[in-house]
Formats: sequence, structure tokens, C-alpha cells
Amino acid sequence: MRHRKKGRQLGRQTKHRRALFRNLVTSLLDHERIETTEAKAKELRGFADRMITLGKEGTLPARRRALGFLQSKAVVSKLFDDVAGRFKDRSGGYTRIIKTRRRIGDGGELVAIELVSRPDPSASKKDTQPSDQSPAGSSEK
Repeated sequence: MRHRKKGRQLGRQTKHRRALFRNLVTSLLDHERIETTEAKAKELRGFADRMITLGKEGTLPARRRALGFLQSKAVVSKLFDDVAGRFKDRSGGYTRIIKTRRRIGDGGELVAIELVSRPDPSASKKDTQPSDQSPAGSSEK
């Protein structure tokens, strides 16, 4: 019986499960939105929140702990420099789960897990367009 046992086993050995979550958290912090199964996403939330909390702490020991868990130094730098700053006024709940579709092969429920405050990609496209030019097709007479 698994009374008072925390967490989902996901049909994997401990080392495989730990590697899976390390990879998923690294990808989530790098891309800020990933698609995975619902059970994995629900377990992933706790790991991602812990890493963002370390980023908000901002100390050298916190950075070393993040480096011990995450797979990429570039992602750790992004976490401490960019992502943690966006969540400085938020005390938790840094991720959002959105149901997307069912997988074709086995009917597994897929979800998108994303950071709550993602930079808007359309805003960056608007900034690159010069504002002094008139829209195409309109001519001044």
C-alpha cells in the first residue's frame, strides 16, 4: 500500500523520474511553454516553482543549487536575470496548465504548461516596426 507516499511514480525508476523532471524544468524555463501529459505537468509545477523561488532569492548558494538541478548554465542565467525579476511581486503559482488535446496513439491527455507572465511575442514584433512610416496602401494626397 502507498499510504502517505507523495508524488506520482509515472511508471519509472527513481533515477529515470528525476532525470525526466530535470529535463522538463530546464525546457520549461528555456522555452517558457512546453506540452506534456497532464500527470507530468502537475508534478512539474512543484519543481518549477522551487527553481523560480531560488532565482528570486538571488544568492550564490541559491544559484549553485539551481545549477545542481538544471541541465544548462544558460538557463540558470536566464532564470536569475530575467525570469525571477518578472515574479518579484508574486509569492507563488508561477505556472499555468492549459488542456490542449488528446494524443492520437494512446489517447493521453496533453496539456501546455507555461509561465504565468510570459513576454508577449506580438509586442516584440510591434517594437521592430518603425512607427513613422504610414501603413501600406494608404497614400497621402
